[in-house]
Amino acid sequence: MTRFRFPFATTLGSFLVLGCGWYAPAGSPGAPDPALERGVAIADSLIGSSIGTLIPGAVFLVARDGRVVHERVFGFAQLNDYEGHRLASPPAMRTSTMFDLASVTKVMATTMATMLLVDRGKIELDAPVWRYLPDFRGAHLDSITVRHLLSHSAGLVQWQPLYYHASNTAQTYGVIRDMPLEWGVGDARRYSDLGFMLLGDVIERVSGQRLDAFLEQNLYRPLGLRSTTFNPKGHGFTEFAATEQGNVYEKHMVYDSTFGYRYLGDPTAWNGWRQYVLNGEVDDGNSYYANGGVAGHAGLFSTAADLRVLVDLLNNRGSYGGRQYIRPEVVDAFLTRDKYQNYLGWQAPSYLPAGSFSHTGFTGTYVAGIPQYKLSIVLLTNRQNMGTDPKGYFPDVGPLQQAVARAIVNGAARTP
Repeated sequence: MTRFRFPFATTLGSFLVLGCGWYAPAGSPGAPDPALERGVAIADSLIGSSIGTLIPGAVFLVARDGRVVHERVFGFAQLNDYEGHRLASPPAMRTSTMFDLASVTKVMATTMATMLLVDRGKIELDAPVWRYLPDFRGAHLDSITVRHLLSHSAGLVQWQPLYYHASNTAQTYGVIRDMPLEWGVGDARRYSDLGFMLLGDVIERVSGQRLDAFLEQNLYRPLGLRSTTFNPKGHGFTEFAATEQGNVYEKHMVYDSTFGYRYLGDPTAWNGWRQYVLNGEVDDGNSYYANGGVAGHAGLFSTAADLRVLVDLLNNRGSYGGRQYIRPEVVDAFLTRDKYQNYLGWQAPSYLPAGSFSHTGFTGTYVAGIPQYKLSIVLLTNRQNMGTDPKGYFPDVGPLQQAVARAIVNGAARTP
């Protein structure tokens, strides 16, 4: 098969739109069909029209049946400086640009690591957490299982600035363990960063390795991923999508009891806030300040190309490149809807076909797998670098993410 790569650079208003599409001659193996191409064109248009208003830049990738059929970059890796002023010469986004994945870490790191250990018989989903963390005991803690953590149903507090009380992973674990539950165990699904921090602790205790080292040795390196890591600056990477101007959002959460989650402590008791544009450092404060950048809920950096491989792995029920990394029955167990109508770790998007899985990250990241059409979709944006609105909120990219995914699926659905 002959495939052609056509690079291009166009402008949208005063903003640069860069990209490259992957095309094969019509009728050849792996050639994108016209219906899917129309869906891609719609998605490109949606992303392009958001540059400079909703987001500074983006990397968008679509793969079908294990083949990348479209990859395009838009806008800039950083648009605004610390004061919120536009840079005179903003760096262009590139396909090699690494993104702070925020909560996409929960699925591409922690959930994946848990799957590997379940596959090896090292972790049981319905075992109590105290089996792996022996001092995680108490009248209510005793009944919390690994499944509860994965399904966000352990009754844990959803978020608190743990860095007010801890400066390393061991201290952070102690704070979470000693914190009273906010709800009954198993009562409902209430999304919690703290639960995934605990999962990271479980993985480290069971594997005998730090979370990042376990993943690098057992998943990322074997898959050939070159740009997926925690603390990327420490590994020599230099090309990132910039996020926030310091931690203004979390500071707002701490100081304003009506904004986000209420902090009951003294907001002035800690003042280690970063005061520069975050570039190559995890934005999330609990990951950066309290866990050294390596945590189960946030801290992973990656590229669209690498993330596509991980989505493909699940679309193919644990197999990639001729190697079975995770047994199909383990993948199926994680991607079966629970009583909360979600998966273990993953979200079950109502706007996509049955069996689809997705996850978002606070920095503006998004991944989705649609097994019905063998589609992997990655849309990475750096929305935080636009700054906050007068009420303190970052631009809402949820509607864009959903519209892009629907456009691709609708195109695939029209394929004969």
